[in-house]
Amino acid sequence: MTGTIETIEQQLLSEQQLAERVRELAQQLDRDYAGKRPLLVVVLKGSAIFAADLMRQMSSDLEVDFIGTSSYGDATESSGHVRIVKDIEASLQGRDVLLVEDIGDTGLTLDYLLRTLSLREPASLKICALLDKPSRRRVSIPVDYVGFSIEDHFVIGYGLDYASRYRNLPYVGVLSLKPA
Repeated sequence: MTGTIETIEQQLLSEQQLAERVRELAQQLDRDYAGKRPLLVVVLKGSAIFAADLMRQMSSDLEVDFIGTSSYGDATESSGHVRIVKDIEASLQGRDVLLVEDIGDTGLTLDYLLRTLSLREPASLKICALLDKPSRRRVSIPVDYVGFSIEDHFVIGYGLDYASRYRNLPYVGVLSLKPA
């Protein structure tokens, strides 16, 4: 971005830490969804890498669909206005649905998705977030499965981005933005 110096201040979570925690979450999900066929609804784009790794570690008979939302654009703060830009194709009625999200931040996106998807009458609707930032919560949301709780940092990598960049990093890092 012109006029801004971007620096990765630190590696917050290593590739190894992420892999181990994803494996643990997959095992817990397999236990909790034993005998069921969950539908994983992956929130694009940030959750794609986490969801792919999570699904590969799960042994459950599962299905996957994708939903796209917009609330950040190229900013580091949520606009507070959430909209669906790509809807799921599967019916949720009577299904056990697991919403897979990259980060629980203000809670606005997840609250919107919970309210919207619950109108489609799933049997159950739970959230699995790789990262949770409880200190930033503006809306109380039940994050049922959490990879890591983190402090209030702007994080990138492992699917998380800034202005559509850094998603490909194999770790989660803290990004610092300073005027040039």
